[in-house]
Amino acid sequence: MEQLYLLATLADTRVAVAAHEVEAVVKLADISPVPGMLRHVAGLSALRSRVLTIIDVPALIHGAPTPADRRGLAIIADISGHSYGLMVDAVHDICEVPEGDLPLRGQLDRAWAPYARAIVEQDGHPHLLVSLASFIETGLLAQAA
Repeated sequence: MEQLYLLATLADTRVAVAAHEVEAVVKLADISPVPGMLRHVAGLSALRSRVLTIIDVPALIHGAPTPADRRGLAIIADISGHSYGLMVDAVHDICEVPEGDLPLRGQLDRAWAPYARAIVEQDGHPHLLVSLASFIETGLLAQAA
């Protein structure tokens, strides 16, 4: 069954996100840091009269914050009634994939294990299928630990 996916690069890795999870993709404007937050929470930003919590996904994956000059794009999602902007390196396409998602195979970097659900292949290139909610849930678990 064909499903619509947003294809992007996130933390230097090709990823796919089910389109129903994506509200929008925006160019980030000002991000106001919030003192005392975990390193993967870049801060707060405004979008259309609402406040977004900006998640630095590469910081969550690799442990190092994204430099300010590379904070260009974010995928906007509503997760558990809250608005988030999840920073991405680039957005490539939104497309239907006839095969849908395929089981994970081969070696998966341990840093991606909590987020990867499956593989999506487009034009011969594999993309990790990730859930945007998993980035928030894992971040909350890190905060609780």
